[in-house]
Amino acid sequence: MRAIEITRFGPPEVLRETQRPDPVPAPGELLIAVQASGVNRPDVLQRKGLYPMPPGVSDLPGLEVAGTVAGGAPEDLAAAGLKLGDAVCALVAGGGYAELCVAPVGQCLPVPLGLNLVQAASLPETFFTVWQNVFSIARLQPGETLLVQGGSSGIGVTAIQLAGALGSQVIVTAGSDEKCAACLALGADHAINYRTQDFVAETKRLTGGRGADVVLDMVAGDYVGREIECLADDGRIAIIATQGGNASQVDAGLVLRKRLTISGSTLRPRSVAYKAALARELRERIWPLIEAGRVKPVIHQVFPAAQAGQAHALMESSTHVGKIVLAWST
Repeated sequence: MRAIEITRFGPPEVLRETQRPDPVPAPGELLIAVQASGVNRPDVLQRKGLYPMPPGVSDLPGLEVAGTVAGGAPEDLAAAGLKLGDAVCALVAGGGYAELCVAPVGQCLPVPLGLNLVQAASLPETFFTVWQNVFSIARLQPGETLLVQGGSSGIGVTAIQLAGALGSQVIVTAGSDEKCAACLALGADHAINYRTQDFVAETKRLTGGRGADVVLDMVAGDYVGREIECLADDGRIAIIATQGGNASQVDAGLVLRKRLTISGSTLRPRSVAYKAALARELRERIWPLIEAGRVKPVIHQVFPAAQAGQAHALMESSTHVGKIVLAWST
């Protein structure tokens, strides 16, 4: 099969098309003939040598795919309600940048009605991540306010839509007026240009001084201390990345007085059973919203798989709004 490998740790140019043996599904896995692979920030970190693979995972990058079921034990297909040739998307721990990929059956989801495979490939990583952190861990409720740091990212555009569709108010930060406008068009209630505005002051103003109930934080660093200032009582911060650095200085007294909760998580090393539970919840709660058109994939650009390096360069430029996808059709 054709695949994209990391020849050495380094810049986007280290990604190279190669030939690899076809993977063979183990018990509990399905083989997917991949038509499209999502590109995510963790892929960039893996390429740089900053995101080690869990034991036993393919060294090929790629955490989400969409395609058709090409193999698997009959009992595994039956358990998933699938058959050969069915269109699926899947969250994988690695190996997604390839024409064939194996995925745990519990992490495979049918492609929502009305979506093509390129659109479906943009769903798993961000939808699993947002559902896990915003709704499962931080317990965002209808009527509460969510602050999303980086609203124009793949994670951000997903969080905007899911929170809005489920009845919450959404405030986002973004790095330009154009990105703020894009977030508002996707359903955010308010957008803050963090280069020209203080998100702490703006969040307090927009909430009448109350503050946000939940913050989805991809920055960390000195943002954590500032987020504590603009949280409501009993507020929650969900940290999912540390693009602003690992070290944070916080006012512990303020955490106590406001009764705040700060959580952190990484999804890749979690168990198949844990991810399968998230998949079931997504299929029950979110897939109907996608099929009804209330939540939509947001794809900035599709690259031929052989141009994975260019896709990574775009990801690192942070000029995109939404997802970047690799297509395997020739």
